[in-house]
This record gives sequence, structure tokens and C-alpha cells, in this order.
Amino acid sequence: MFAYGIFKIIYAPRETLKEVAQNPKYTGPILILVLFVAANLGSAYFLATKTYIEDTVPSATLLDEWTENSTKWQSINGFTPTENFTDYIAGNYYGNRSIDFSANDNDTLTLELQDIGSINCSSQGGYTTLYLRVKLANPSTPPESVTLRLYSAFTSANFYRDITGEFANTTTSVWNNLTIPLAMDGDWQIDGGSADWANITGLMLTFMWNQTSNIRVLIDGLFFGGIYKPYAEDVASYIAGYAASSLMQFFVRWVIISGIIYALSKVFKATMVWRVTLILVGFALITMFVQALINTAAFSTLPTINYSFKLMGGVPGEFERAYNQIMDEIWVVNLVYTCVQVGVLIWTVALCMLAIRSVTELSWFTSFFMAFIAYFIAIFVESFLAF
Repeated sequence: MFAYGIFKIIYAPRETLKEVAQNPKYTGPILILVLFVAANLGSAYFLATKTYIEDTVPSATLLDEWTENSTKWQSINGFTPTENFTDYIAGNYYGNRSIDFSANDNDTLTLELQDIGSINCSSQGGYTTLYLRVKLANPSTPPESVTLRLYSAFTSANFYRDITGEFANTTTSVWNNLTIPLAMDGDWQIDGGSADWANITGLMLTFMWNQTSNIRVLIDGLFFGGIYKPYAEDVASYIAGYAASSLMQFFVRWVIISGIIYALSKVFKATMVWRVTLILVGFALITMFVQALINTAAFSTLPTINYSFKLMGGVPGEFERAYNQIMDEIWVVNLVYTCVQVGVLIWTVALCMLAIRSVTELSWFTSFFMAFIAYFIAIFVESFLAF
């Protein structure tokens, strides 16, 4: 009852489980454990090499640090910027405030951010997109002109473009989500011959209206993005971690299912030996190996998956649209994965039921009940352990 025996349970489960009950050895479950981990390594490899995450500056760990600190900004022709803790963008990459700018009796508001470090936005591997949230709180009319400048080392050396069109249909007091292409876009003009896309060090926004008023503008969520990096930059370490997680997942499920079945056998006054129960359940978990094998085959067909800033940022509405886009790309693999999960659930419960019947005289219903309860308790515990 070695390699042949563990696969025999797939097509002749009752006969195999009776043989195991008569001659219980840990060799079979241990081999199934090894095969399960090996099959899962295939899944880990395909996920690691096909999944990419959009990289940003500032990084996700720093949140939107440039729009969390008003002292980083200047309002050239208005009041000192302040931090607004009640009106801001909520999301995974965002903090708990926005920057509030205002100017009274004026037709122009100019906002400036310097000293952000040197950011490569060149077409040779640099960041390709600028993300920014802007709310025009006052006046109620859209601006006549909006200009964005990106400084390159000096304010006198910069790239600029007209972004008035981004606010043409804007509604007062509604956050506008600006996604502005950088070096590869032809709308940028250069001011100062030394401006270099590989060295962007600050920015300036200028809003102009056709009449004076009390101006108030909020900004939030300033990021440079567009570069996609592998989800697991160290594939070897990622796979090693995945192997350890797979090992623990199998072991936890094996022990919990066995323990619940053994405990319930006492409740129903059936005689079960712990060692035999553990080995029988270990054989029943051949289903985990089959599931891992099918998942690996399915994951091998995955297209390149790009987790965009909109997805990872977690802003309500944007997140759902980005998520649905990915689901549209991988729906076949997702369907296979879901069907296999359901199939393995039914199959595992059935094998555990047969295992109970092979060593007790409990009814089919009682055996099914014990197997069902044991399996779902195991899955419930696993959900808290994040396997």
C-alpha cells in the first residue's frame, strides 16, 4: 500500500480504506502531503511569474504622504495651506486628510510642491502616469484655465501642459480624479532647455477664472505611477513561503478533521482508534493533491495580471471597476477554480464518510454528519489562519 495505494483510493475508495484500516501506516498520508506541497509549488510559480502590481511614488507604505502634510506646499497667491480632516479620499493608499487651499478676492490660485526627491518619469523605464484628486469647492463655475507644471531640478526648468479639459464638466464640491500621462504624451511643452524627464523634483498647479472670487480648492492622492513590478520580486523566497504555508494547511486540516471525527465517534458511542482515524483521514485528503494539480494546470493558462493603482488603492467604485476588469480576463480560470473547490468539498466529505464506515457500524447519515461537521470546522479554522 504505497504509491499505488494512495492513487487507488481515487477509483476504489471503499476497498482501499478497508485495506488501510486493516494495515494502517503513515507512509501513505505523508506521501500525499509531499505530493500536495509539490503540486502547490507549481501554482505558486505561475502566480509569481504572471502577477504584477503597479508601483507608485510615494510607495503604498507611505500612503499619499505629499497630501498629508500641508507644510510641503505653498500657495503662491493665497492663504497658507491647511490640512482638512473631514473632506478627503478614503482608500487603502490614502491617509486621513487632504490639503486645503484658498485665496480671497482673486482670479488665480497657484499651488506648488517642491523637494519631492528625484523621480524618473522618462520613457526609458520611468513612471508614466501622474494621479491626482482635485475638488473645486468655490467658485461654482469651472476655471477658465488650469496649467500643470512639473519641475526638473529648478523651477525655471519644467514641463507644462494645459489640463483645463479635465475640469470642463466638473461639478462643484465633487472630487475629480485626474490621470495624466507623462513623457510619452505629446501634449507636454518644455520651458527651460535643461528640463529632464528623468529628474522630476516638484510640481505647480495654476487655476485661473475669468472673474475674481473667493477661491477654495482641495487636493489629495498625489502619486506617480504606471510602472508594474512582479508581485514576488524574489520568486525563490515566495515559493519557499508558499511551500511552508501548504505544509501547514495540509497538516492543520488533517489533524482537525481527524480530531473532530474521533471526538464525535465518542459522542455516538462508536469505537475508533486515534492512529487509524488519522491515517484514514490522511488518505481521504488525496483530494487536496488533486485540487492542487488541477489548479496548477489552470493557473498555467493565466494571462499576465496587472493589479493597477485603482485596484490596490481601494477607493469605492474605482476598486470594483478595476476588480471586475481582472475578473473578465480570468473568468475561465476562476470558474475552474470554483468548480474544483465545490467538487473537492463533496469528494472529501464522501471519502471521510467512507472512512468512518470502514471502521464503525454507524449509519450512513451519522457518518455523513460527522464527516461534514469535521470538514467545515477545519475550513473555518483555516480561514482564520489565512491559508
